[in-house]
Amino acid sequence: MSDLKKMYKTLQQDPFPEDMTVKLGDQELTFKKRTWEIDGETKGLRYGENPDQPAALYELTDGGLELDGIRFRGAGKGLVSALTEEHMIQAGKHPGKINLTDVDNGLNILQYLTAKPAAVILKHNNPCGAAWTDEGIGKALEKAYFADRIAAFGGAIILNRPLTMEAAEIINSAYFEVVAAPSFEKGTVEELKKRKNLRILQIPGINDLEELRAEPYLDIKSLTDGGMIVQFSFRNKVLSVDDFITASAEKDGSQYTSRKPTAQEADDLLFAWAVEAGVTSNSVIFARDGVTTAIGTGEQDRVGCVDLAITKSRTKYADVITWEECKMSLYELKLKALSDEEAAGKLKDIEKRAEEAKGGLKGSVVVSDGFFPFRDGVDLCMAQGATAIAQPGGSIRDHEIIQAVNEATPQVAMVFTGQRSFKH
Repeated sequence: MSDLKKMYKTLQQDPFPEDMTVKLGDQELTFKKRTWEIDGETKGLRYGENPDQPAALYELTDGGLELDGIRFRGAGKGLVSALTEEHMIQAGKHPGKINLTDVDNGLNILQYLTAKPAAVILKHNNPCGAAWTDEGIGKALEKAYFADRIAAFGGAIILNRPLTMEAAEIINSAYFEVVAAPSFEKGTVEELKKRKNLRILQIPGINDLEELRAEPYLDIKSLTDGGMIVQFSFRNKVLSVDDFITASAEKDGSQYTSRKPTAQEADDLLFAWAVEAGVTSNSVIFARDGVTTAIGTGEQDRVGCVDLAITKSRTKYADVITWEECKMSLYELKLKALSDEEAAGKLKDIEKRAEEAKGGLKGSVVVSDGFFPFRDGVDLCMAQGATAIAQPGGSIRDHEIIQAVNEATPQVAMVFTGQRSFKH
């Protein structure tokens, strides 16, 4: 077993060249490999997605790209790729590919959440908890953490405001791999360094996310055969509540229109749609009061991802109760319950309460990254107590979907986003 553990500690030799050039027609983009001087050694990425995959990080340093009259993000605007030794406040087990791509997807989400202090925790390139609030970055992080305390273990934390001591204490209360913030208040770095393996990253460009989001970047997907698909990066069209479209459809001469969301529902829909930009499709997100209450990711059918989100919400809700009342995880309580009658009774009570509370989904809003092809997914959301739904629209059954929310008691609101938000 000790030999197997070595694979995670062994650094891959980096065979990649110092420079890389991408030429599209007569336009060129020049990239330079990013390395760091750590503990007297020159180190690049620890390894790729797995320990036996060598990998390299490249930063765009020269050139520009303009397609169809749209100028792409150019050199000098780096975020993760611009990390220097100065910004790598503590290298810990210096980062590999998945650490940095988790941080990058956190920034992808936070670029749409600049209006309030916001925190997102990611695992395996998907958010497991996200929150924004006027109460400060510490409270945002606390809410994001308890949105899914189980999945947050070993996750990456990304914040859009300076890291406070309140936030530092939350981070040190559990195990995380990475924390990234635009800056760190006095004393917080010393607190965080108590975790020797924690990677502490300062990314000043977080302060510029609102400006940067206006410019697309070249999104490249490599294929198994060595080919590539290039595309414009996703550009969120819903940047304020006014950008939502009233849900309406016509069928056989009849017009169907849904209730508009309240101000709070619209704010929650805006928040959830921002988080949706970082979730693997097919997906749905439940949210309430600026916090994700459930995230269903990567399912093949839409009603299936609603089902997944509901199931996860029951587990996460029960785990939070267990943690608060028993100071252990839900799964630790389940193990104890096998041989302890009192623990078994407590487990039964907690699971009943989680079921009755519908996993904390009552009063949540829901966003879906694609339209609902049938009303089954919408009906399932409403059965959990969802009060408002945002979805792209454009289905031939939009009128049936609107009928579904209008039949609900009380009536459920619905808006269209006018764009799909798939992330493959």
